[in-house]
Amino acid sequence: MATIASGTRSEIDRERSFFLKMALAMAFVIVAGFSFNVVTGRSTFAAPVLLHVHAFVFFGWVVLYVTQAFLVVGGSVHLHRRLGILALLWVPVMVVLGLAVTRHSLRAIGGPPFFDMNEFLFGNSLGLFAFAITVGAALMLRRRPDWHRRLMCCAMASLTGPGFGRLLPMPFLIPWGWWISAVATPMIFMAIGMMRDRRGHGRVHAGWLWGAGILIASQLLADAIAYGPLGMQITRDLVAGTPGALRGMQAFFP
Repeated sequence: MATIASGTRSEIDRERSFFLKMALAMAFVIVAGFSFNVVTGRSTFAAPVLLHVHAFVFFGWVVLYVTQAFLVVGGSVHLHRRLGILALLWVPVMVVLGLAVTRHSLRAIGGPPFFDMNEFLFGNSLGLFAFAITVGAALMLRRRPDWHRRLMCCAMASLTGPGFGRLLPMPFLIPWGWWISAVATPMIFMAIGMMRDRRGHGRVHAGWLWGAGILIASQLLADAIAYGPLGMQITRDLVAGTPGALRGMQAFFP
C-alpha cells in the first residue's frame, strides 16, 4: 500500500511540475513577443493610457497564472485556492479591456495590416469570450484538478497568440496569419499536453479536447460572422469617420 501511495504521489508531483513548466513557457512567449516589439520600435511607451492599462491587466494575469503554478508545486494548495478568487474579478476586466483595445486599434490605424479588419475584430472579440468561458469552466471544475489544470492551461495558451504574432513574420503569412498566430501556434501547447497524457496515461484527457474545441469553435464562428454581410457592415460602421477607415478591409503587406 505504501508503494502504491508513493507512486500516486510521485505522479501528482510530476504533473504539477509539468504544468509549471508549461506556465513558464507560455509566459516566456508572451513576454518575448511584447519585448521584441519594444526593442524594434514597433511599440512605444508613449501609447494611450488605455493600452498601458490593458498591458498591466493582461501581464497581471500572466503573473497570477505563473504564481498559481508555483504555489501548487510548492504544496501551498490552500493559498492557491484563495488566490484563485482573483480570477473571478480579473477575467471580466480582461475581456472589457481587450474589446476596448480592439476597437481602439481598428479606429486608430485599421488594426494590424497583416489581418483582414473584419477578421481581427471578430476573431479577437470571440477569442476573448472563448478565453473567459474556458476559465469559467476551469473554475467550476476546480475540485477536479485534472480538469481544472488542463482547462486553465488551454485558456492561458489562447493568450499566447499575441506573443506569437509579434515573433512570427506575419506579413509573409497573409492570408493565413490570423489562424496561424491565434489558433495553430497556441495549440502547440495543448498538443504537448495531449501527447504527454497519451504517453503517460494511454489516452488524451477530455479537458484538452474541450479546451482546444472551444478555441477552434470560437474562431470558426468568428470567421462565419466576419465574412458575412452583417460582419462586414459592423466593421465598416465601427471605423467610419476615423483614420482606420482609410485602409482597405483586406490584409496587406506593410
